[in-house]
Amino acid sequence: MNGLKWSKIEKAVARQAFDLAYQRECATLASKLKEMVADVKGPADIWGIHDFLSEQRKKTDEKYDFRYSVLVFVLARLLKERWLEKADLDGLGEDKIEKIKYLAAMEG
Repeated sequence: MNGLKWSKIEKAVARQAFDLAYQRECATLASKLKEMVADVKGPADIWGIHDFLSEQRKKTDEKYDFRYSVLVFVLARLLKERWLEKADLDGLGEDKIEKIKYLAAMEG
């Protein structure tokens, strides 16, 4: 999708949607972390939390890539995983919205 041109408005909308999805996912992760901490009974649980967080960090870092050359794919994945709603993409050009919706429907 390197050929897509992003207007200033689209760049701002995409950034806002991207950041919103990231915040939503981190809030869910924080809730899960609180549950895990509340259930700590010993050292193994502590290191289990560390392992869980390390894995989540890796997944999150790989997923959230704001390069315009891959952004349509990233937004499609976030839509598919329900970190974004279609309304969060309002303001993007119809061409981009259609590609994002198509890719979200195809994946997985």
